[in-house]
Amino acid sequence: QVQLVESGGGLVQAGGSLRLSCAASGRTFSSNTMGWFRQAPGKERAIVAAISSSGSSSSGSIIYYTDSVKGRFAISRDNAKNTLYLQMNSLKPEDTAVYYCAAVRTSTSLYDFKYWGQGTQVTVSS
Repeated sequence: QVQLVESGGGLVQAGGSLRLSCAASGRTFSSNTMGWFRQAPGKERAIVAAISSSGSSSSGSIIYYTDSVKGRFAISRDNAKNTLYLQMNSLKPEDTAVYYCAAVRTSTSLYDFKYWGQGTQVTVSS
């Protein structure tokens, strides 16, 4: 059974940092694109960042950041640990959302992923 389990969310003050992790089990995703999404209250789920596999590299190639997080967030992966990360710095109240990881892109759209985690809450206070 494939599972994606996010962790690392919580409550942080504006300007602070959090590191989200997404541990995958049930299969490896080293050859697949993975991504982070977020859904704020009353809003649609939106992509935050995505990272591809990169041949023999264990770190992948970053293929997308949404404009609002560029320079503040960093996506990375450790294929040996089958884990995806999202380092979030200089957090803002508008970053408050439930953050989801996703794996195995199924189309050219960055929104089409086969596997999804249950989400972790990130709350940024002003």
